[in-house]
Amino acid sequence: MSVLNWIFDGILALALFWVAWQSLTISDGYQAIMRFMAFGLLMALTWARLSAPDVALAQIVLSAGVTGALLLDAWRDLGDENSCQDTKT
Repeated sequence: MSVLNWIFDGILALALFWVAWQSLTISDGYQAIMRFMAFGLLMALTWARLSAPDVALAQIVLSAGVTGALLLDAWRDLGDENSCQDTKT
């Protein structure tokens, strides 16, 4: 394994930890969902580097695709509900 591969894998590991930490500690819901989806894409890249393309494709579809869309829809619905409650008081 060449030095460039080690460097790339190290940067990928640091990026995974950084994005995971940001998605857990950020206060804005929309930004947290975006970070979660970015984490899913980075994790898919990790699976591809580990020679598991089937797991990488499943990670992309489930984490960045379906789950991200569901979380964004729920976030939008919660935003509508919160804005309606604010106008009633």
